[in-house]
Amino acid sequence: MNTNAKLQASLVLASRFENIEVAERALVDLCHRAGCAEDEEYWLVTSLREAVANAVRHGNRRDPERLVRVAYSIDNSTVTIRVEDEGEGFDPANIPDPTDPENLLRPSGRGIFYMRQFMNRVDFSPTAAGGTAVVMVKDLASNDNDRPGA
Repeated sequence: MNTNAKLQASLVLASRFENIEVAERALVDLCHRAGCAEDEEYWLVTSLREAVANAVRHGNRRDPERLVRVAYSIDNSTVTIRVEDEGEGFDPANIPDPTDPENLLRPSGRGIFYMRQFMNRVDFSPTAAGGTAVVMVKDLASNDNDRPGA
């Protein structure tokens, strides 16, 4: 990783699942420019895909008139990704634990769990417009980055 990299980008996307790939391509481009390792890039992209999918599906209720805003920052070895929706907001504490036995066979409900496993920090907050912002941070210089959730 290029420890002197200071890169930023942002996107404003319609709430469509196909735009997840647009968000992914922007992150991959930044990762390549910053010299991220391929395994680091994989965990970052997986977390981003989950966050944008949640913004489209749960936040904006698949309404293509609502927007998803994505901001990326790579500063030295720290990658920060912010994803905002225009939904009604939610309390992440009310999300069922996907590792509870009664939830193991549910076909959904693992996105936030994965984000928390793959990133060093995941924070949710309301936006000024009433939607939700998730900020995910990964320190690529950490000694614990050889495993998810480090």
